[in-house]
Amino acid sequence: MNAKDVILNSINMGHEILTTYLSDFTDADYMVRPVEGANHAAWQLGHLITSEREMMTMVGCTMPDLPAGFAESYTKETSSSDDPSKFHKKEQYVALLEKQRAATLAALEALPESDLDKPTPESMQGYAPTVGSAFNILGFHDVMHGAQFVPLRRKLGKPVLI
Repeated sequence: MNAKDVILNSINMGHEILTTYLSDFTDADYMVRPVEGANHAAWQLGHLITSEREMMTMVGCTMPDLPAGFAESYTKETSSSDDPSKFHKKEQYVALLEKQRAATLAALEALPESDLDKPTPESMQGYAPTVGSAFNILGFHDVMHGAQFVPLRRKLGKPVLI
């Protein structure tokens, strides 16, 4: 197993956890906050999609465009909105998540292993100092947000999945 294999495993495991927790959510479920002050799943998923695209673009990967205005819907300022019309539908999130992830995995596969040690732009240094760490953080980012869906699942009466 090499470094790219380990990174791929982290990315895939995080993605599996995230998508499993969201697999039986409805559009209405996406808008429920597990507790006051927590972000709803719609905002969190939009944030994950835009963050992945941004991080991968910053390290030089070519990523698919997002729909016009998508990224602007998932800022710190929009996280407090409970208006469903300001967010997207489940099928849109799923399609965009899969499209971004496919591009990320293709970029990782094409990347020479020696490039994993290259430094990231200065703005990323605090959380991902190398290209390899930028790829690797994607799996952990999915898990961190996925874990936030556990109390929401309980609140919604969903079954235990993992």
